[in-house]
Amino acid sequence: AIQNYHKAWNAFRKVHTAGVPKFHRKSYVWRYQTNCQYLKQKAAYLTNGTIRFEDSKHVIVPKLGRLRVKGSHQRILVRSAETRIGTVTIVKDASGRFFLSMQLASDTPFVNWPQNTGKQIGIDLNTENFLTTSDGNTVANPRYYRIIKGRLAKVQRVLSRRARRAKQEHRPLRTSKNYQKQRLLVAKLHAQVFERRRDFLHNVSTTLIKNHDFVAAEEL
Repeated sequence: AIQNYHKAWNAFRKVHTAGVPKFHRKSYVWRYQTNCQYLKQKAAYLTNGTIRFEDSKHVIVPKLGRLRVKGSHQRILVRSAETRIGTVTIVKDASGRFFLSMQLASDTPFVNWPQNTGKQIGIDLNTENFLTTSDGNTVANPRYYRIIKGRLAKVQRVLSRRARRAKQEHRPLRTSKNYQKQRLLVAKLHAQVFERRRDFLHNVSTTLIKNHDFVAAEEL
């Protein structure tokens, strides 16, 4: 936090486009960030720093202690002897989920450079479909929000009534259990739409990149 604070003020003084630093407002989203320290830099691995993997399912983080993790870290543990940990960020989103993000370093690349395909393609974003390629193929818009907006409207109406009731009884919303339970339901529905959209975008963009050397798109 102190490093980010000084970086923000240095950017404000040196970079003319950087604005005045603003403190984070109170919200249901919070993050905790720390750095991994090694006693011997020449022997920096995934298992011998202040932040380290105890096994394939647990990681040690300063102040937070032993955490149980799951995800795509299994392929990194195979390269434990050549991978170093830098900055680690733990984020809690509005729906109560926790995410651990690690900045890793290695002398060898983590991924292989894709082979050339010799193909080029242009894409056009439109309103009827998600996009149309220069080959004449179209990708339909999944419209995840339209699928879930009926359920979302119902839980949001309940959330509004509980917020109004808490204000009438002069109870803060952060200590109102009924309001917080309903807020989590709304946040989970929003997170569901967000995750589906992101997965769809990753799949489409990855398919285009792997199968073409050059992708052209108009700038709207």
